[in-house]
Amino acid sequence: MTKRTLTYLATGLALAAGLALAAEPAPQAPKEQVYGSQLMTNQERAAHRTKMRTAQTPEEKAKVRAEQHERMQDRARQLGVEVPATPPAVGGGMGPGPGGGMGMGPGGGRNR
Repeated sequence: MTKRTLTYLATGLALAAGLALAAEPAPQAPKEQVYGSQLMTNQERAAHRTKMRTAQTPEEKAKVRAEQHERMQDRARQLGVEVPATPPAVGGGMGPGPGGGMGMGPGGGRNR
């Protein structure tokens, strides 16, 4: 093989590898767990998300969550379904901010 053929082959392989990596879906940020979501329709989940987005203060958000909890407890009783007695904890998830990891390690990603 000639040097030119090897260059073309290497370039093609690099492009194929790049396309394969680009085809993988980007990891999604975890969504907030909605209490009783398994008992809700898509429209109800959308309405709940809208209420949470429009709530201005943490107190308003807490009120929306409490109302949601009460509605889903009633629905679970009516359907004879068992759901956790307490809603999932709010916050404490993986949000923005510095992580607890070690980063890029010694050297900080510098080219060597």
